Amino acid sequence: MTFQKLLLGLVPVGMLAALPSTAFAAANLESDDFVGISFWLISMALMAATVFFLWETQSVDGKWKTSLVVSGLVTFIAAVHYFYMRDVWVMTGETPTVYRYIDWLLTVPLLMIEFFLILRAIGHASGGIFWRLLIGTLVMLVPGYLGEAGYMDVTVGFIIGMLGWFYILYEIFAGEAAQMATDNASPAVQSSYNTMRWIVTIGWAIYPLGYVLGYFVYVDDMGQTTAAASEALNIVYNLADVVNKIAFGLLIWYAATSESKAAQPAAA
Repeated sequence: MTFQKLLLGLVPVGMLAALPSTAFAAANLESDDFVGISFWLISMALMAATVFFLWETQSVDGKWKTSLVVSGLVTFIAAVHYFYMRDVWVMTGETPTVYRYIDWLLTVPLLMIEFFLILRAIGHASGGIFWRLLIGTLVMLVPGYLGEAGYMDVTVGFIIGMLGWFYILYEIFAGEAAQMATDNASPAVQSSYNTMRWIVTIGWAIYPLGYVLGYFVYVDDMGQTTAAASEALNIVYNLADVVNKIAFGLLIWYAATSESKAAQPAAA
């Protein structure tokens, strides 16, 4: 049995083991609970994407396998967190901030590493690209969490987090990573790279927007996010994760399969 097949067989077992009180969530999900429904749909979509990405590692060249495995890890980690967030929402009507940030602290650095892995697959990517993207994600995420959790002023946390995001955008649009993609990538890889960086620009913009709306705009007299705003933001965050995690991985899959097919010798 190959490693890929063994890994693929273990994934469903791991997901089932990670499922919290799924029966409770299923029995108590109301037909008009659109937030709960969105949690349910996205968690299932993330599970399906994980199986797909790991299965497709068998169809690409060796240099692309790591990229697809990382895509599978991103959707797997997100799926587990969505199982828990879904159940917490159904039981309490709230989504603790800590669940979102634990997910993001694991998956967002992996998404940034995907840029490095793509560049490594098409040439010699320097370690500086890896570290700059990784550090940029931590600067973006950690102050945001500290602000939302009350360990730092929310405005200061927001500003520092935005600086980290802008630094990431600079690297993938104008820095060494962007230059390498322009000089060395095939049309298929360039197309995927360009779309990926626009996802980071537009798709990720929903997170700071949610931060602003939840902490500076839609707040009650006690300074807490209103219930209506909380519901709307959860739905938007959930839909954003479809683009920022699943669609992001599909772009990598497209680049990997296109390059692998191009590398195959023509049939006689």
